Amino acid sequence: MSRGGRLATVALTTVFAASFLSARGEQPAVDGWRPFKASWTLSGTRQLLPTEGARPAAIIHLTGPLAVTGGEGLGRGFLGEVIGFDDGGTFIVGRAIFTDAKGDRIYGYLRTEPIGTGRKATGTITGGTGRYAGLEGSFDFAWQYVVAPESGEISGRIANIEGRTRQVPPPRSEAPR
Repeated sequence: MSRGGRLATVALTTVFAASFLSARGEQPAVDGWRPFKASWTLSGTRQLLPTEGARPAAIIHLTGPLAVTGGEGLGRGFLGEVIGFDDGGTFIVGRAIFTDAKGDRIYGYLRTEPIGTGRKATGTITGGTGRYAGLEGSFDFAWQYVVAPESGEISGRIANIEGRTRQVPPPRSEAPR
């Protein structure tokens, strides 16, 4: 290979490596926020109660693997669990917990449109244990699909979770006087 060809190869390799490493080693913003992306597959049960409206009220309990597919500061895999309440109208809320392989947890809550394919939801991260102690954040998603036969079972997939997190230092405790 000619000297010019080698220089071009080195230059291209350097540019590629620099862009790859900078994308992989995302630094948090000045305020500490780190973006993330994830997907989540859920299944579980729902109990229905008829209402005066078109939709019944429901209590749901869903669990399933959540895979973090991009971002820094979080583990790559969690077991997610949600308990939620749908009033049969417009109010749907739930509590969520995400547990990693070491047993460290992330806590949060969800607010959503009626659960269904394409419906949107927002989540708020309210803290955690172990390496996630002091974690705060938020995320948004839309259901990719939801299957809810009359048997009381429910399953679904979310492929487009996008959010951000940051560690908040614990409050300083004052020394005893």
